[in-house]
Amino acid sequence: MVTLSTRYSKQPPPIPDGPVLNFRDACISRNTLPLAAEFRTLSIQISENENRRSQRLRGLQGLLRSPRWQELLGELVPMGSAHRQQEKHEQQRNMAMAKIAQQLRDYQFHRDTVNEVFTRMGTSPVRGLEPEAIERRRSQNGRNVVGVQPRMYLLRIFSWFFGGFNRFLWLSVIVFWLCWKPIGNPPQTGNLALGIVIIVIIFMQALFSAWQEWITSRALNSITSMVPEATVVLREGRQMAVASADLVPGDIVVLRAGDCVPADVRLVEASPDLMLDRSVLTGAPDPTIGTVEFTNANYLETRNMAMMGGAVTQGICTGIVVATGDRTVFGRLSRLTQRQHIKPKRTILQLEVRRLVNGLTTLSLVVAAFFIILWAAWLRTSYPGFMSVSDALANGVGVLVTFVPGSLPISLTLALTAIAKRMQRHNVLIKNLTTVETLGSVNAICCEKTGTLTQRKMVVTRVAFADIEMHAAQLHRETGIGARRLYETAAWCNSATLNPDAADLPESEREVFGDATDSAFLRLATQMRGVVSAAAHRTLLTIPFHLRNRWMLTVCLTSESESASEPFILIKGAPETLLPHCSEIQSATGEILPMDVAMEERIKSTQQRWATKGCRVLLLCRREFASIESNPFVGIENSPAHLYSVASDSITQLCVVGLVGMVDPPRAEIPGVVDTFRRAGIRVFMVTGDYSHTAAHVARQCRIITGIQIDGIDEVLDTTARDSTKEKIDEKPNKKVSSIALALDILSDNSLSRQESLVDSQYTLSTKQSLVVSGPELVGLRPECWDTIATYEEIVFARITPEQKLQIVEELRERDNYVAVTGDDVNDLPAMRAAHVGVAMGNGSEVAKAAADIVLLDNNFSSIVVAIECGRLVFVNLKKVIIYLLPMTNLSEIVPSFLNVVLGLPIPLSTFLMLVINTITDMWASIVLINEEPETDIMLNPPRNPKKEGLVNVRFFLQAYGFIGIIQTLSGHIIFFLCIYMRGNITPNNVFLAFSKWTDGYLGRSKEELAHIVSIAGSSHFMAMVVMQWGNMFVARTRTLSVFQQNPFWGPKSNPLLLVAIPISILVALFFNEVSWFNEVFLTGKIPVEFYFIPIPFAFALIALEEVRKLIVRSYPKSLIARLAW
Repeated sequence: MVTLSTRYSKQPPPIPDGPVLNFRDACISRNTLPLAAEFRTLSIQISENENRRSQRLRGLQGLLRSPRWQELLGELVPMGSAHRQQEKHEQQRNMAMAKIAQQLRDYQFHRDTVNEVFTRMGTSPVRGLEPEAIERRRSQNGRNVVGVQPRMYLLRIFSWFFGGFNRFLWLSVIVFWLCWKPIGNPPQTGNLALGIVIIVIIFMQALFSAWQEWITSRALNSITSMVPEATVVLREGRQMAVASADLVPGDIVVLRAGDCVPADVRLVEASPDLMLDRSVLTGAPDPTIGTVEFTNANYLETRNMAMMGGAVTQGICTGIVVATGDRTVFGRLSRLTQRQHIKPKRTILQLEVRRLVNGLTTLSLVVAAFFIILWAAWLRTSYPGFMSVSDALANGVGVLVTFVPGSLPISLTLALTAIAKRMQRHNVLIKNLTTVETLGSVNAICCEKTGTLTQRKMVVTRVAFADIEMHAAQLHRETGIGARRLYETAAWCNSATLNPDAADLPESEREVFGDATDSAFLRLATQMRGVVSAAAHRTLLTIPFHLRNRWMLTVCLTSESESASEPFILIKGAPETLLPHCSEIQSATGEILPMDVAMEERIKSTQQRWATKGCRVLLLCRREFASIESNPFVGIENSPAHLYSVASDSITQLCVVGLVGMVDPPRAEIPGVVDTFRRAGIRVFMVTGDYSHTAAHVARQCRIITGIQIDGIDEVLDTTARDSTKEKIDEKPNKKVSSIALALDILSDNSLSRQESLVDSQYTLSTKQSLVVSGPELVGLRPECWDTIATYEEIVFARITPEQKLQIVEELRERDNYVAVTGDDVNDLPAMRAAHVGVAMGNGSEVAKAAADIVLLDNNFSSIVVAIECGRLVFVNLKKVIIYLLPMTNLSEIVPSFLNVVLGLPIPLSTFLMLVINTITDMWASIVLINEEPETDIMLNPPRNPKKEGLVNVRFFLQAYGFIGIIQTLSGHIIFFLCIYMRGNITPNNVFLAFSKWTDGYLGRSKEELAHIVSIAGSSHFMAMVVMQWGNMFVARTRTLSVFQQNPFWGPKSNPLLLVAIPISILVALFFNEVSWFNEVFLTGKIPVEFYFIPIPFAFALIALEEVRKLIVRSYPKSLIARLAW
């Protein structure tokens, strides 16, 4: 059978593509399926005694059949169709749950002994499965994947065609159809054609939505597949890493802390400290103990089963796979919950866009209703021949369908997808599109030290005994018993291993698997092995390091003569944790000396001195027992549970073997990255389990700490007390308040020695820059103290436990910070879940990568800079798209309708041509603007606060409507009147207030001649709007820079694809205005050649006026125009 101490080194193979939910997606994350309630219900059903349940059901049924209950139910529960449908679904769910419960109740894997499980599964405990058996079982059971949630195609197709603004388009189709027949008298073919056009637009938008959804899903799937997923299994007598989707029932798997459970597994070996996180299934946040023994008749509650969707948070175990894919408990429950449609959570930007679209829709409904009411109350009676019923309805509905930019939601999704692909090129994996926009708001990053800020290349540099302190290089010359004990502790109390596949290489050249600290100790041991003779050993028990206890312990037995040897303890950990339990210390020669006060102070002094130089300092200890009778481990060597209990109680009377200092150099790029974040208004906090002096030294190397003065918890408490004193004095100016008494009220149990600093009025919050605070000092802090901590620009949190890291994130969030947290193991999971953005390293644990929103595939902290820059760019570019779309789709298209209804003009721009602009000519430019490069270094701007800085505001609408919109509207109508004058010799004064006069005989022209003149002028107006959008397209690229400073044609920030919009719009104009069929049906006209060129100066005028505005903004940033800039 595979043993718990074995290791693996092979790289995991790639995962085959396919629309599946793999075990990583089932692991701990913020987007898991809502399984906890179903799991608990299922567990209760399995555990409940069948006879008692039957009796209770019979009693309940008898009660419900009683006349009184029937009367009461008749009053309280109206059995309508909706209620009956809900009751039917509930019955189906209960039946499915009962079926699953019965199937699981028949399972016996948890009841069987280990040997019986191997026999039942047909697996060899020594060799595992053979290739033939693997293929046979894979063909029978399929891949180890949980089927994806049903596509619910009918519901999605319905949403594509009838969701969002499409419902109003369908309303307009009905109205246009009615305006054709029976309201139209005579029927106007144009209304029928408009209804058909809108149906075509609906189908086009639905197809685009489907295509965009497919592209987005495909992009995210390709990004997610970049992270390999593998599980260590025993096959053909050797361990190997295989894709988790390729596991089959009967596979023997090895799981360690940080691994996701890839299938339902029956434990056959487990370390005494094994802990399993089953929160995805149970909803309980605390991990549970894992054992080999049968503990509960309930298959879901017994501790010798590890379920898919769980994770190993501590320890190591070996198990045999008993169920895979949809046959697992997770698979069964996920299929049950997938019957209920769960709407995805909308992102902040999606909500803002939806709010904008809803606002515009409401405004368009109000305007359309106003026009119809105005017609009914005034035009119908005052000018009866001016506008018929069908014309009034068509005009009102035309405002509705052209008022909202239809490409806006599409642009948002395309923007998020494009940014996600861009981040992929920089080795940043985005798990969902929501994260992209959240990154733009991040203003605080809590990062780990080891592996994130440092190189994860820990090297032992210093060693100290009771009588001497030396560099690690000098230790290699020591051959005495003192060096041998140090070697044994470094080598045996260690979870790292050398690469077994490189056994032919020298040990110094072989790769080490393990965390940074254990790897450093193993390197030290391999270098000492040539000069130190040590007996072989056998490890009876290992209690791994954990941030809560800050030590690692092993119980060992020398194996040269086990009959004569006795078990002894080796332990290493934080000096402040182990030193109180030490009674002896050895010298370099191996002499045992008592641990007195002077020696203890010397160790503390050495620790602090090394820590100020950036060393991680650990104390190495051992405990041997005087006799067999006094040795509590004798006789229980083969009982892991007893060993664990005794070892936990035996951490006393330890002998210090040595004090070891090790360094892990910072990554070369970290100081520059931290400076970039600082310029971007983002604070970088170090959160580490290291000693405070060590953390502060490394933080200064990384430029996380730059202040000359570094505050501690004393200054935090003093400032809090002083601020509170000032508030009370301000509230009650006539009452004398004792600052000392108030300090006692705030500090409570803290030392009275801090009272003296309360009177220092010169020390204010403005000097609060750098802070170093340790975990024990955070215990019991009041909210006022956290308010003070949150004001510091540079913070190092040292000696932090996982619970405290979670507390730090929650406290920062409560104070309106948008927090990103980096992590690489199970201890970081609570904080990563609580943060706005969880960031995992590519070489981190499987659980960390499953819980993270972002995975840095290249393990480079500097990649977060790219991620945050992309998150900010999404917001900036979306504003550019909106500022491009709104002036045309709103003001420039609603004013013609207003002039038609209120001032009696022939409508300058028809509904059909408005739709062409809204859905075709503006589409390309809006999509291309999404991919604009930032006009300035957006990492020099502060982060966006979504609560204060929305997507649009008053200044935004002032720019869109009060500046760009007015220029475009005036230009379009000037072209309209100019064309009427040039084609019909009709002056504007004869066009205004024409109303019902615009008919046969007006100015000596027939009705057909007047209609022909208006159609040509309207098409010329349309062409003018298209050309004006060319100018708007160029000015929308920047908010403050000149078009010449960000050249669209060449240079690093060029966007030549914008130029494609010009020929596209010209071809569209030619198609809809030169084809005779459109002239006849939609009353468009052939645009005179000169009117393709006359609007160009107006577009240049728009660019020139915008250039002047931007110049004023740049030159006079405090001017009124600058303050009103968008």
